[in-house]
Order: sequence, then C-alpha cells, then structure tokens
Amino acid sequence: MPDDVFTAPLKRPGHVGEDWLEPSQTEYTSEDDKIWNDLFARQMDVLPGRAASAFLRGTEKLDLGRGGVPDFSELSAELGRLTGWSVVPVPMLIPDHVFFWHLANRRFPAGNFIRTRETFDYIQEPDVFHDVFGHVPMLTDPVYADYMQEYGRAGWKAMRFNRLKSLGALYWYTVEFGLIQEPSGIKAYGAGILSGPTEVVYAVEAESPNRIMLNVDRVMRTDYVISDLQPTYFVIPSFEDLYHQTVERDFERLYRSLSPGFTYANSAIIDVDHVLHRGTQEYLLRGGRGSGARPV
Repeated sequence: MPDDVFTAPLKRPGHVGEDWLEPSQTEYTSEDDKIWNDLFARQMDVLPGRAASAFLRGTEKLDLGRGGVPDFSELSAELGRLTGWSVVPVPMLIPDHVFFWHLANRRFPAGNFIRTRETFDYIQEPDVFHDVFGHVPMLTDPVYADYMQEYGRAGWKAMRFNRLKSLGALYWYTVEFGLIQEPSGIKAYGAGILSGPTEVVYAVEAESPNRIMLNVDRVMRTDYVISDLQPTYFVIPSFEDLYHQTVERDFERLYRSLSPGFTYANSAIIDVDHVLHRGTQEYLLRGGRGSGARPV
C-alpha cells in the first residue's frame, strides 16, 4: 500500500461517497437533546472515581455537559487546538478501510444519530453518544491521540496480511474496553466502558472479570465478547506504554506468526500473563447477558 494512501483525497460521488461522510451533522430535535442530557447526567453520576483522569479532564475541556448534542464543528475547533483532531459525521458503521483512513488523518468518525428512549439503555450500533461522549474526550490527551492515529495507519498492513480480526482485538481491548493503572487505582479509559453505567462499575470493581496487564501479542490472539460484559480486561500502566507497545512493535513479523483464528478464549489466563486480579468468572458461569442485577 503506498504511503500517500493517507493523504490522497477521496472522491465523494452521490450522497455518501467513498469517505462515507455525511454533508452535515444532523439537526437534532429537542427530544434528542434531552436524551443526550439524560445520558450525560447518568454517566457523570457513576464515572467519578472510576474513569481515567484523562477522560474526565477531556469532558471538561470540551464542555460536553453544556446541554444538548454537541456541535461537531465546535468540538473540532477545540480538538484541533489541543491535538489536531476533528470529529466528522457518518451515517452508520463504516467499512474498515474508510475508518482507518479517517483515523490516520486525525479525524474521528461519529455516528450522526442518537438512540431513542426505547433503546436508551443499550444500542447495538454506536450512536453519537457512544462516539462523542465515549471516544472524543480521550482525544484531548496528546499521547492517546497519537496512538489512535497510529492505529489507523496500522490498519492497511492488517488488511494486507488478512489479520483484521487480530487488529480488531487490539482495538477492542484498548480503545473500547481498556483499563489504566493510576495512583488511586485502576480506572477505565475505553469508550465501551465509559458510555454505559453497568460496565464501568463491573470493569473496575467486580470480582468476576480478570484484569491482566496488556501484552500486545497476547491480546491480538484473544477472542472477545461483542454484546455482553467482558470476562477479561487488559490494563496499561500509562498511555505512553500503550503507544510504545504498539507503535514500536514489528507488526509485519507478528502477523506472519498469527493464525487466522483466535488462540485464547476471552476468559483464559495463560502462563505469560501478569495478572492483577484473577476473576471468579461468576457472571460468565451464570450465563452472562445481564444475569444478576449487580456486578459480581
């Protein structure tokens, strides 16, 4: 793949072109704004003491609680000043290669719609609340912002070696469901954790899941759960460490050694693991999918 693939402009024929960008952000209704406000208030009730410091600082820098769905142009102006990123509207989940292209150019594609009252607690496809509230505050951190760009750049190599599943596991266990060690304890920085009230308590405090220090080679061989609480979370000591573990890794050599499928189950603990907490796996053993009203 030529190096200029990240800088060459894409054509935009029709309503949604090759870049999958929509012409503009949705004009949200007053009910849409109320849903955002209610979601925001619910999360901010549970995140202090559980969310990464960088995330909480990011919500303040971007003033995400000012009321209503944030304006992407205002977010982009502030992000551009802080780390050179912007937020762009897309209609739905977009193809992998387009997603990588946007990240490589420091653009975060955000869903242009918001969930309804009927899907308030869980929505299968990421909406503007998950994408903006969950992901965008972390992009105010310079090191994490660089990590996200490098992830986008890495996507083309994964496609070339037919190892998107492996790279997807890395995204899942860091960007979506990552934990970080801070002086006051383990906190969440992954958007999939931070945008929902149940998983943030479960991921940080519950006895059930494993918490293991991140090992990139191991994580990229590990299966994951899409629509339920995770049996295992991986923990980083810092965003600098995350950056060095990934950007300085010889991924071409790693891809050549990976099998097409995953090697390890999502609940497994293996010999190379630095285990911070060996989970009881009670939630998984009870069948998962919301079994029990409280984290176990």
